[in-house]
Amino acid sequence: MKIGIVLSGGGIRGIAHLGVLKALQKTGIQFSQIVGTSAGSIAGSFYAAGVDPEDAFNIFMRTKLMKFVRPALGSLGLINIERTGDIFREYLPAHIEDLEIPMTICTTNFSEGNVAYFTKGPLVRAIHASCCIPGVFKPIMIHDQMYVDGGVLNNFPVEPLLNNCDYIIGSTCNHLKPVDKIVGITRLMQRAGIMSINHDMERKSKFCNLMIEPKGMGEINTFDTKKAEIIYWIAYEEALKTIKSSESFKELIAAQQQK
Repeated sequence: MKIGIVLSGGGIRGIAHLGVLKALQKTGIQFSQIVGTSAGSIAGSFYAAGVDPEDAFNIFMRTKLMKFVRPALGSLGLINIERTGDIFREYLPAHIEDLEIPMTICTTNFSEGNVAYFTKGPLVRAIHASCCIPGVFKPIMIHDQMYVDGGVLNNFPVEPLLNNCDYIIGSTCNHLKPVDKIVGITRLMQRAGIMSINHDMERKSKFCNLMIEPKGMGEINTFDTKKAEIIYWIAYEEALKTIKSSESFKELIAAQQQK
């Protein structure tokens, strides 16, 4: 049985995917395909490269990776995200096709205005393109075209898994709790943006056999690196609860154990 997982974008909230992957790893399931956009492309690539999710989290904490991509105070944007390249290359292979698990990285072709998927070619380049938030980072040039954050057009890229996998798991890190008031224009715009990408995700989640969505993650700022450890453990615990309560997942595990 082919099992696939799709990992959403979400900035620092993407650390949640590592907690989810760690919980799933404990069940012993083997993925046939991974798809990720933005932060999901980072978590997915590390896992596809054979790096234990907890080790990947420790790498993040030890290298303070997000300090290289956090917007500078007073900056007008257009920071070079490629400064993270040396850290990625230390743990990841040169090309997407060299990963241990087939990986699809979702980006936005900014030149043509459409969704683009990378399944081969330079891995770090594709990750940078997938994470390149417009207005914050300089677009990544690939074959003379500009590429930016995959989440601009597809923050939950389940499409590559359809008709290719028998069982699809979705991991998203942008859940919003109900509120009765909003304080400040920044909070208002942030919530509106997340609501927009969640609307698309809710429609696509119907294609997933199992959805893991840690509650309240959407309230955490995209660049709030101080919340990294909290995000990881909340997602890990939430994933364990979701797995335990899912009848379809129990059937999946039982079927695999019979082989």
